[in-house]
Amino acid sequence: MPYDAATTIEAALVDALAARGVAGLAIRADGEVHRFDAPDKRRGNLAGWYVCPTLEVAVFGFWHTGEQQAVTLAGEHDPQAAEQARQAAERARRERLARREQEHAQAAAQARQRWEHGRPPDPGHAYLKAKEVKPYGLRQQGDTLLVPLFFNGALVNLQRIAPDGGKRFLPRARLKDTASLVGRLAGAGRVYLAEGWATAATLHEATGHPVVAAMTANNLATVARTLRQRLPSEVAITVAADNDQNTPGNPGITAAREAAQAIHADLTWPRFPCVGCACSDFNDLARCQQEGGT
Repeated sequence: MPYDAATTIEAALVDALAARGVAGLAIRADGEVHRFDAPDKRRGNLAGWYVCPTLEVAVFGFWHTGEQQAVTLAGEHDPQAAEQARQAAERARRERLARREQEHAQAAAQARQRWEHGRPPDPGHAYLKAKEVKPYGLRQQGDTLLVPLFFNGALVNLQRIAPDGGKRFLPRARLKDTASLVGRLAGAGRVYLAEGWATAATLHEATGHPVVAAMTANNLATVARTLRQRLPSEVAITVAADNDQNTPGNPGITAAREAAQAIHADLTWPRFPCVGCACSDFNDLARCQQEGGT
């Protein structure tokens, strides 16, 4: 995209970024990849990047959307410069992947260390009592429950659950295609796939089947594909959706339906006896039924 009013590539890039809500950058046309905060994410996210491979072409983009855009000065420009811009964008992509892999490795090491120093969980932990489930496969550090998340059989992340139910993953740890297992897959004729750990624990207690927790709705389809690839073909899979009845578009059922369709799995979701309640998953359903569905 040419910028007629700009006389330098730095000025042209400033104009292009300003149109995207990014301001206050001191542009450096040094051929290196520089990062900046994307305006639609939290401060310090560094999800944006730019590079000026020549003094007439720049490229910027955003990691979280995959978007990238070339910026040129007005008029004709050297095709070689355009090719350099393409190569710079590819270099930025490779550097980002390498940086992400390094961050994931460091976070995985932290997860292993915390897990090794964890102790058996207290069955009377406030979160377990509130959810009315047993601490399947968990450990505890201080008053925080640790939910292990695995990728390709290796521990790579932890979900930390506070007594009040607050949940956090390890910073910069891998989340995509990670999952936690409640029960044993060996010898199973059916496996359930759910979002949260407490929901998985509830389903396991209710059905006796192993349940894989994908942790987020956005992770369901990815985990579903991996699960289908690794399980014998005769093992049935049921995707157990969260029923986000009070959220427009019901993202829980929407994501679960996409996951089920991707692997031709069965799909189920909770139907609540209460009217106008805040229930949204199978754990809520179990507790609601115990309380009389009011």
